[in-house]
Amino acid sequence: MGQSLSQKRPWLVALLAALATGLGHLYLRRWRRAVGWLAASFVTTALFVDPAAFDAFVAGSWGLETLVAIAPMFFVVGLSIVDAYLLARMQTDGAVADSVDGSDTDSVACPHCGNELDPDLEFCHWCTNPVEGIDRDRPDAADEER
Repeated sequence: MGQSLSQKRPWLVALLAALATGLGHLYLRRWRRAVGWLAASFVTTALFVDPAAFDAFVAGSWGLETLVAIAPMFFVVGLSIVDAYLLARMQTDGAVADSVDGSDTDSVACPHCGNELDPDLEFCHWCTNPVEGIDRDRPDAADEER
């Protein structure tokens, strides 16, 4: 069969999460979690960070006093990065365990991209190619199409 859809690179997820809060979660398709971390970042900044210290940080004044004043914001962003990384690791470890155990033998892979097909759709929701000719009752039908 093809590649599992849940094999994400944890280092890439962490990098994306470091670039923008919630971006790593969006890459993992965890929409609510991304919005939650973004909201937590905004709320923490509004409640616990002095606006003058935040303005000084944005202006380029990165003194110790400014960094300590905006530390709650960095703490929440750091937790978001760690959460995104751990989610990606769990998904990757789960996908590897599934492929080793053979527990995904009842799923049918798309003949175009190799991702798992949704049995209710007449197209692959990953690569949007039509898959009408595949017998979805047999897991090895997609392998024969290739």
